[in-house]
Amino acid sequence: MMQLLLRLLSRRVVRNPPAPLRVAVLLLSVLAYGTTGFLYFELPGKPELSWADGLWWSLVTMTTIGYGDLFPTTPGGRFLVAVPIMAFGIGLLGYILSLAATTLVESRNRETRGMKDYKRKDHLVILSFPGLDKVVRIVDELRADSQIGEDGEIILVDDELTELPPELASRKVHFVRGNPARDETLRRASIDSAKRAIILAKPGDPRSDDHVLAITLAIEARQQNVRTVVECLDAGTEELLRKAGCDSIVCTSRFEAHFISSEVANPGVQDVVEELLSHLTGQQLYFSKIGAASGKSFGSVSKACRGAKHIAIGIRRAGKTSLNLALDFALQEGDEVVTIGEKRLDPSQLSKLA
Repeated sequence: MMQLLLRLLSRRVVRNPPAPLRVAVLLLSVLAYGTTGFLYFELPGKPELSWADGLWWSLVTMTTIGYGDLFPTTPGGRFLVAVPIMAFGIGLLGYILSLAATTLVESRNRETRGMKDYKRKDHLVILSFPGLDKVVRIVDELRADSQIGEDGEIILVDDELTELPPELASRKVHFVRGNPARDETLRRASIDSAKRAIILAKPGDPRSDDHVLAITLAIEARQQNVRTVVECLDAGTEELLRKAGCDSIVCTSRFEAHFISSEVANPGVQDVVEELLSHLTGQQLYFSKIGAASGKSFGSVSKACRGAKHIAIGIRRAGKTSLNLALDFALQEGDEVVTIGEKRLDPSQLSKLA
């Protein structure tokens, strides 16, 4: 075992040392040569010099700064020490800068190609990439909401996307390339410490719902505390997704039918829905928890909402929503008020609703 360790150390450190080790050895060697050489030639004529003075002169000379507070006056100090230090210093400085630039470029390339691992907490993970326009729209909507905001961490996971588009990089989206249904890929995206996850379907792919279901099962098997919002194409998949444990399901085919039929009967409905759902313009729908709601009525909460420039339109209880309630409708603990407003109610405003 000891021989194996020595052989491995000899191969990786002695024969082929890593770049940081090479830089450290070269830097220490040049500094040691400059410090000892400077003192060797200059100390007899200047007995007040110390090792710290020699090291300072070596650093200043090697970086070509040259403050002029210390300088060699003897021929040996000038030509045998100062000239080699200046020559090697310029070369070593260029080498260090090139290594730093290469490291930065490689790190950036690894990030854009989805090769990095991320250690994040309470972030949002978007799984699957159905198209640039759709993902950009989702990210913009999320950024406009106070729960995510401009600084919220967002990680995109996909196995077909080869490089993160600049449009998403400018929106501070990170990228992990890999199969979203595999544990190793989810680990790299820190799904265990994520707060929310969005699983997107890919229209045109006949196996899209199967892939969405596999991703949902993989996430719920690892971490059930992550709030999962899943998109599916076929309404028949909803039952399977509920059994898999996802928190919310958005079935595009069902909503498309609703939009079409409503637009036929009431032209302009989709414009109203667009304004209520978009965080980028107009007013939005919000669910807000009511503290100490027991014994209160919908009328009192509605009045408090108007004071916060919100319109209360209903109550959500045990996963079901009731709209246009009577003012004397009694509230219960755990109820959420459904409101329309410009922005989400903050906790201080919510405390006044009870």
